[in-house]
Amino acid sequence: MRSAVPLAELTTLRVGGRATIAECAGTDALVAAVRALDAAGVPVLLFAGGSNLLVSDDEVPGVVVRIMAEGVELGADSVTADAGANWDAVVAKTVRAGFGGLECLSGIPGSAGATPVQNVGAYGVEVADLLRRVRLLDRATGETHWVEPGELGFGYRTSRLKHRSGAVVLAVEFALDPTGASAPLRYRELAQRLGAAEGESRPAAAVRETVLGLRAGKGMVLDPADHDTWSAGSFFTNPVVAHDRVDRVRAAIRAQLGEVQVPEFPAAHGVKFSAGWLIERAGFAKGFPGPDAAARLSTKHTLALTNRGAAAAADIVALARTVRDGVADRFGITLTPEPVTVGVEI
Repeated sequence: MRSAVPLAELTTLRVGGRATIAECAGTDALVAAVRALDAAGVPVLLFAGGSNLLVSDDEVPGVVVRIMAEGVELGADSVTADAGANWDAVVAKTVRAGFGGLECLSGIPGSAGATPVQNVGAYGVEVADLLRRVRLLDRATGETHWVEPGELGFGYRTSRLKHRSGAVVLAVEFALDPTGASAPLRYRELAQRLGAAEGESRPAAAVRETVLGLRAGKGMVLDPADHDTWSAGSFFTNPVVAHDRVDRVRAAIRAQLGEVQVPEFPAAHGVKFSAGWLIERAGFAKGFPGPDAAARLSTKHTLALTNRGAAAAADIVALARTVRDGVADRFGITLTPEPVTVGVEI
């Protein structure tokens, strides 16, 4: 174990207090570490890519178990990855090998094991669309087993694994298209860039390259030299408003903005609104609150909260509260943070 390690050095937001870290280079070591710490009653924080975490500036209690198992194995129509494998490296390997399916999820930072927890999605594709199974460690019994997607309760950016500590993801398996065709293109901007109609497919390699370009233009591909990428990606999820509240929300928006075209999308149990659109219309421009602030909205994308080089977790929290409360005051919609928070409350 290593003591007094600043988590700010390991998270994509570049914030986080000091912690004792147990680094687990393989799955067997990960299982053994979690079992031993649980048996001793030591608090455990599971940590892999650090891309979806907002950690307090205070010392982190217990032990941070860093998941570093990185194996990736291709099958005839599938890929299996250890939980600690870099997610974009997994996607890149499948595309280079001539497979399609995961290309729309290119450029997303973090680990493979985190993808089913969050039901990660982008450009019209979600993990739940392609996941075959997940290998879990049951912390109550100490046993490991594979589970099917139907057991994970997937929803928009959520699953039964999220905000729960009873299971540890050890590995994931995804279905692939051996023809090399992409998943059907469901995101209009992406389809237009590729000269395709929505629902058509294109070669996975071309889709991956286009997705990476789109993400880079929004500061959503990690670059140590670009503070717009010192973030946790999209900080708020797109809010889903229940059917019985939709008319009131629409009326509130029009009362503030007049007769505008409001971006809306069908969703289970309601209507999904664009968080980025709401943030901008609530008066928060790119780069808010200004060039001297330690934490600012990205200069490329209002949905990302960024560390400009010297921000602490408290600065990110204060900015998140300001944006969330501003949208709620103006439109009556409360945005939900996407990152997992440790030791802080927004």
